[in-house]
Amino acid sequence: MKNVFLTLAALVFLLTTTLVIGQNTRFSDPKTVIKDQFWGNLYANGGQSFFCDEPFSRKGFTLTEGYIYPLADVRDALSCGTSRQCEQDNRYRQIASDLHNIIPVRTRTELRRRNARYEDLGATVKENDCGIRESSPFFEPPAKVKGDVARSMSYMVGTYGLPWLGSSRVFQNWNRADPPDDTELSRHKRVAEIQGNENSYITDPTRVERL
Repeated sequence: MKNVFLTLAALVFLLTTTLVIGQNTRFSDPKTVIKDQFWGNLYANGGQSFFCDEPFSRKGFTLTEGYIYPLADVRDALSCGTSRQCEQDNRYRQIASDLHNIIPVRTRTELRRRNARYEDLGATVKENDCGIRESSPFFEPPAKVKGDVARSMSYMVGTYGLPWLGSSRVFQNWNRADPPDDTELSRHKRVAEIQGNENSYITDPTRVERL
């Protein structure tokens, strides 16, 4: 009887672990998630823009939802067609609804960054007022969020089987140089509570090295 109980307990643990560290299975309507969960829940009381660290109390014209792994690249990876066609694809809807990949950003930053690839550009490229370096088609985020970007990118690659948007070595270097801080951990906790799954590359950053 004891062995049966231990076996059942082990199964419950495994099922719970799969739920916690697996894919987003709670949301599959991107537009509703943006309105009700991203702005209406995660950032209902305001926050700070991701790249520029600017405080906001609510979404305005200068702020939009951004995607660390851009949706255009998700569509390309899935070969599901145009934006409208992909909206009918269940896999795309699941990925596009994943809050671990969605961030508040300046509208003009998101427009410039949308089709870029992540790279270390170095001091030869001047930083803008947010610490961003850009040289088409490459984008280097500010040092303070390089690790955040690396762990979100790793999550999208490892969880959904998407291709890297840049060199994996660049993301691994960023992950080591910028470990999770209180801001990233706090946001991660809230997303996990809302969505029901964790980004295991934040809870265990060494996983980035093993991708």
